[in-house]
Amino acid sequence: MQVSESELKTFILDSGLVPRKDVEAADEEGKKRKQSLGDILVSQGALTPDALRRIKAYVLGIPFVNLKDKKIALDVLSLIPEPIARTHSIVAFRKEGTELEVAMLDTQDLQAIDSVRKKTGLKILPRLTDDDSLKHVLLQYQKSLKEEFGDLISTEAGKINLVKDASGDDVTGEELKKMAEDLPIVRIVDTLLRHAIIQGASDIHIEPMEEATLVRYRIDGILHDAMTLPKNAGPGITARLKVLANLKLDEKRLPQDGRFKMETDSDKVSFRVSLLPTYYGEKIVMRLLRETGEGFTLEALGFHGESLERIHAATKQTTGIILISGPTGSGKTTTLYTVLDILNTPDVNISTIEDPIEYQMKRVNQTQVNPAIGFSFANGLRALLRQDPNVIMVGEIRDAETASLAINAALTGHIVLSTIHTNSATGAIPRLMDMGVEPFLLVSTLKLVVGQRLVRRLCDDKEEYTLDGKEREKVTKEDKFQSALDALKDEKLAKAEATLDTLPFYHPKPSAECEDGYKSRIGIHEILSVTPTIRDLILHSASPDALEEQARKEGMLTMLEDGIYKASRGITSLEEVLRAVSE
Repeated sequence: MQVSESELKTFILDSGLVPRKDVEAADEEGKKRKQSLGDILVSQGALTPDALRRIKAYVLGIPFVNLKDKKIALDVLSLIPEPIARTHSIVAFRKEGTELEVAMLDTQDLQAIDSVRKKTGLKILPRLTDDDSLKHVLLQYQKSLKEEFGDLISTEAGKINLVKDASGDDVTGEELKKMAEDLPIVRIVDTLLRHAIIQGASDIHIEPMEEATLVRYRIDGILHDAMTLPKNAGPGITARLKVLANLKLDEKRLPQDGRFKMETDSDKVSFRVSLLPTYYGEKIVMRLLRETGEGFTLEALGFHGESLERIHAATKQTTGIILISGPTGSGKTTTLYTVLDILNTPDVNISTIEDPIEYQMKRVNQTQVNPAIGFSFANGLRALLRQDPNVIMVGEIRDAETASLAINAALTGHIVLSTIHTNSATGAIPRLMDMGVEPFLLVSTLKLVVGQRLVRRLCDDKEEYTLDGKEREKVTKEDKFQSALDALKDEKLAKAEATLDTLPFYHPKPSAECEDGYKSRIGIHEILSVTPTIRDLILHSASPDALEEQARKEGMLTMLEDGIYKASRGITSLEEVLRAVSE
């Protein structure tokens, strides 16, 4: 049953949700474009999609249900499989006798209703819901899947046929292949990978121990024990992953690296596999790289205010080096690709040399180094310079030769992006000098250094508190808090009369939806612009501390100050900032 345009217009006017003149104007526009009045009002921002759904449901006499705080029984939830629920935005929430109540975003989707009726054999009673309710219920699917996966793995682990010859010697390649194709092993590995994707893990660690095989997931930068499998599952899992990553099955004494891809209903994930021989067997670490994720923006990564303007100013230059510094796992590559995405316009030629290629980018010529055949960063960079690039991205500056070539590339009219392993932005400068880069070349080419770390984001539910002077002193010096407060005032995020004593901070509040009070991560940054005064200090071989002091005078927020800024905005907690930044 459809809502007629006249009924919809009458109800919107009677409800007073939208001024009459706006409704009349939208009605005229709809007639011209041959579009519905509701769609025009939504496109203009006068109505939200949820409000339009509620209006239509009210006119048709369909009840509205709010499921945001409702826990649905697993037996009812599972009546509609997750792929169908996600694709058609339909979830089951109550069953009484032969009747099943389903919540939908579009109660006129008769195909979805009919599909659920055929699958369940029950009478379907459609109810309207909103986006937030639907997201809440889809999250419950994930929690039930976690439990289901745990049960499946423990069941299959008991069925493993251990292949070993009578003497206890190493098994042959053929026997290992047979083990890798053993059905319980295939199911365990497949389930393990899907489980990690659902959990939002960035890495999977499979560690052989004396009595068992331990599986751990790194979620939001923290390692968690995921499950403990029987000892006899280890060799089979290793063999299966070697087959998937196209590695040598019978090589157990040397490290190996490979990769493979996997698709689920909602994700396309690339797994980077690293094997290392240990005392009890081969340890496996897999990095998960999601390929279907939307491109990031600098704002989404945590850049703001003056820092954001400095990066945009550096990307508008036609030559020079932009460096991203930080330890392993601090999100350097993601920042690098985001800056690359800004530079990726049709009028430039972008070439990269990486180890390994972590994300595929359209219109970017990406090359992977291969040290086994003598193809290093330095060799690749030399070749790239003959490919007429405007922008060059070098995955990492590791040695003097790569540093020298990067400097020369910037001197000859290219923008060079790269990463370097240092603990701070100012620390990158003495590191490059240690590699043999002359200070006068450095000041001619280096435009910007970004230092960064990742901190966990607080969930929406959190506890507010304030710090007094003594408590602040325990964390860090007062001037660091003052710098963060000044940044908040500059960006109009704090009142002009706000003081350090009124500066709010937040504690995590664990809940059913948010187990430890944190969900996902964001960067804290420090942006060192190479200004004339900084150039002068570099030429006189100033220490990192002297460089930082001058940069702070020129408006740079250190990582700790940026962390305090984000903690005060409720994005993260002070404890999390202090965990990430060690001073």
